[in-house]
Amino acid sequence: MSLVSSHSPHGQSPLRTVQVLGGGNAGSSAHVRSLASGLVARGVRVTVCAPADADRTYDFSGAGAEHVHVPRSSDPTSVAMLRAACADADLVHAHGLHASFRAVLALSGRRTPLVVTWHDRAQAEGARAHLVRLLERRVVRAASVVLGASSALVDRARSTGARDARLAAVALPGPRREVRAEDPARPKVRAELGAIGRPLLMAVGSLDRHRGYDTLLDASRAWRALDPLPLVAIAGEGPLRAELQQRIEDEALPVRLIGRRDDVSELLAAADLALLTSSWEARSLLAQEALHARVPLIATEVGSMPELVGDAAELVPYGDTRALADVVVRLLGDPERCEELRERGVRQAATWPTEDETVAQVLSVYDELTQARPLI
Repeated sequence: MSLVSSHSPHGQSPLRTVQVLGGGNAGSSAHVRSLASGLVARGVRVTVCAPADADRTYDFSGAGAEHVHVPRSSDPTSVAMLRAACADADLVHAHGLHASFRAVLALSGRRTPLVVTWHDRAQAEGARAHLVRLLERRVVRAASVVLGASSALVDRARSTGARDARLAAVALPGPRREVRAEDPARPKVRAELGAIGRPLLMAVGSLDRHRGYDTLLDASRAWRALDPLPLVAIAGEGPLRAELQQRIEDEALPVRLIGRRDDVSELLAAADLALLTSSWEARSLLAQEALHARVPLIATEVGSMPELVGDAAELVPYGDTRALADVVVRLLGDPERCEELRERGVRQAATWPTEDETVAQVLSVYDELTQARPLI
């Protein structure tokens, strides 16, 4: 198998790819930043089509890619902008459902191969759930290859009509810190959050219904009898902020909403436990960060979480307030079990794909789909 590069054999020109992002998902944006860097290093020309704020956050240009501002909208103007950016692409790679749908519209009538990566499942209920299924069907039937970040996503793509769906190697991008108890940033972060002399429980994610924060707040009532009183800090923004804040104040819950943060690694480094209470997860960034950071993780046993963490986390049923409350109390009183989870986390994280392996797999897919490219 040959991997395409700027020094392609037989006189081929450098491969030109366009990466399409919606810009709203941290996992897919970080993945594209990592992927762009690896592809550029191997001589591939990369254009990233994403909202301007995504480039400011993830610095695709700094990775050597060209950035083209394309709004999140699927209106005709945005689709036309994307179509122009893809005009001379050898291959287009879209990330996430809505970005993939825009790519399908932009490539209408062209023979440009389309690769789609699903990093997570679109969360929707009622009539919108039906619309999501229609969009999924349109996307997977137009895609040459669908890559799923978990086995569940691959199965979903196949059941929706994908002709070629594969499990994707998706690495945790960026530097990985091993957290030490003497980490100098730890006391500073704990002081900022108000967690001096008390346990700090950390949750990260958008303030949306599917994150299960209602259950987390319910469980926090059971910890009010502990001494010292644990503090739950939730990093993220979303439509439920006002509702959650009202509950915290009305019920005097030991919970703080700390807003959207760009220092999640430092927050985890300061935490005693990481909490993940979602109704569904694919390849959770928080779970991966926690295991790499040697922070014991409590997560819901949903989606691909068991596949991702193995025996390196405490798993509880989604929506089970008592189970969540009990396991937090147990871990806070059992340092030996916490240390066992830290060691298992390190071993589990070592089984995950590296950034180089991720780029190599993607390049092999590109190579399959672009064998007949013209000579220079």
